[in-house]
Amino acid sequence: MKLALINIKQLVTVASQRRRVKTGADMREIGMVENAAVLVEESVITWVGNMEQLSMSSLNEADVVDCTNNVVMPGFVDSHTHLVFAGSREEEFAMRSGGATYQQIAERGGGIINTVRNVRAASKKELMKKARRWLSAMLRHGTTVAEIKSGYGLDMDNEVKMLEAIVELAKEEMTTIVPTFLGAHAVPPEYKENKSGYVRLIIERMLPYIAPRKLAEFCDVFCERGYFDLQDTEEILTFAKQSGLALKVHAEELTPLGGAQLAAQLNAVSVDHLEHITDNGIQALADSQTVATLLPGVSFFLNHQYAPARALIEGGVPVAIATDFNPGSCMSYSMPLMMTIACTHMKMTPEEAITASTLNAAAALSRSQEYGSIEVGKKADMILLNIPNYKFLAYHFGENHVDRVIKHGVVLEF
Repeated sequence: MKLALINIKQLVTVASQRRRVKTGADMREIGMVENAAVLVEESVITWVGNMEQLSMSSLNEADVVDCTNNVVMPGFVDSHTHLVFAGSREEEFAMRSGGATYQQIAERGGGIINTVRNVRAASKKELMKKARRWLSAMLRHGTTVAEIKSGYGLDMDNEVKMLEAIVELAKEEMTTIVPTFLGAHAVPPEYKENKSGYVRLIIERMLPYIAPRKLAEFCDVFCERGYFDLQDTEEILTFAKQSGLALKVHAEELTPLGGAQLAAQLNAVSVDHLEHITDNGIQALADSQTVATLLPGVSFFLNHQYAPARALIEGGVPVAIATDFNPGSCMSYSMPLMMTIACTHMKMTPEEAITASTLNAAAALSRSQEYGSIEVGKKADMILLNIPNYKFLAYHFGENHVDRVIKHGVVLEF
């Protein structure tokens, strides 16, 4: 199958010349081409350039899409989500609006454990049915690749149930899905007085079952005071790495614990949150290959401190943006909204936000050789936007500007 996008008003390629990520000033280089064209064959991009350079013979036997009114850019990559869940937590939202803190809500039986109760009560079929709705909505908003974490089961059976649901969704849905094991998301109630026992359960039972069955590609840990400390995190991730899983870390969300330095030391693919990262943490990441994934929607939704995006970018750290879509701390799957918040509250430029939502986000999933930019040889994941220019995307927030989505060379219309 051949596809040709022609007369593209603005083409944002985020071209990287095969570099895994963009850092520093390069994050503003988005490879914008006016009056452009893109050719696709069998799901792969085969040509990118200006219309004046396009050979008309190359359109033979191709499905032609006229993009005169469109800005075209890579599909969004949401590299941090918890979109497989049951129930909702609007009561906690109301409590926060009344002055309760995230920690106070957790102490009253809310927070992660609230969702754990709902997930344990739900069947795999029920979890998948709800997740399909979210994935469909995300795709309509331009997200073509998404990571999904477990972490709301917190016991052997329910963590496996979640991961099996994620793997089955990956086989059945249009969206490219990357599964992550997050058994160390919180300490379950039955281990409240025996955290070390729960850590042993993860290492001795969960990981030995999950890894060889390829139920997850990554292992993640919530490294935070009151959850899993540096020693717990290193122990779990070291075993996960030995088991063949790549690593991710939730770190420095509530306190500067040193999780960023540990992530760099363990060569984690990404370290996420970083609202309280220190200068030493930034330097450790700059000296590593680890991507810093920032979650602006969480700080917005919880009214928390924002991650220091400017310091990270200027320090040479590759920065990605993700939604952290989940029922407790960010009930939004909109990547464009995350871009707006990043620009308004984290002082990122529109160009940096685009790079962070595409190429660098793909790198946070070890997928930037296939996704995240519009270049020859990469998968044809693109979004067609009904906007006058690319800067309009983050500027006009609260509305879906996606006209059509192209996933692996297939044009989707909604």
